[in-house]
Amino acid sequence: MIPGQHRMKGGAPQLGTEEPGPLGTWAEEDDQDQVGARLNWELTPLEGVGPLCFGMRINEVAAVLLGMTELRRFQADPSFREILGVEFGTGRAEPAVFAYFVDGRLSCVALDAVHGASGEALGRELTACIPADLERFLLHAHWCGVLDVSYGLRGNPGVNGLGLVLRVQDGVGGVATRPVMVGRAWADRCTDDWEGAIPECEWVGRQWAHPGETRLWPAEPEGDDSSAAS
Repeated sequence: MIPGQHRMKGGAPQLGTEEPGPLGTWAEEDDQDQVGARLNWELTPLEGVGPLCFGMRINEVAAVLLGMTELRRFQADPSFREILGVEFGTGRAEPAVFAYFVDGRLSCVALDAVHGASGEALGRELTACIPADLERFLLHAHWCGVLDVSYGLRGNPGVNGLGLVLRVQDGVGGVATRPVMVGRAWADRCTDDWEGAIPECEWVGRQWAHPGETRLWPAEPEGDDSSAAS
């Protein structure tokens, strides 16, 4: 949703005190061979990720995404038609980067859990991680005073100060993390899926995974056994 527009705000889960353990990813070893070598991109908080800088125009984004082509354009949020989504991927039509523009300027980037770049921050990969492992790392950094972790209404963790929200999607070996990063203009309350600026399409599908839970938004009608979209 666009900054300045407000929706009802809800509560958030309590932060835990777990000690960090090894940070695993699903796309490792033999699984990584199935998706190809993952690009190493570093998050520069509120400024950009990898070769992408917030504020770039569409043609500038396309020019720095070497080896990728534009796959499609789409309306990212039905309530805010000014947000344009552009999907970039390899020649095999495998989506890797989802870029969101307002007034032709890059405001938000999401990295696909299967084909997206690593999206590193604080020395840790953010893409294709086991959700519980990455959440544990963030919470440890929170309790050490390094990060200020917050949660949206649907349970997705993130750090407003980094312009970072963690989502999930189906990965090679299971549900894996999909980082969503925003520029300074969208950073305020970016983890809040009701009042933040991240477009609605990024909140659709699997919600943050907790042991024994499989949640979707919007919820599937009762009796619908169709598989979840990533």
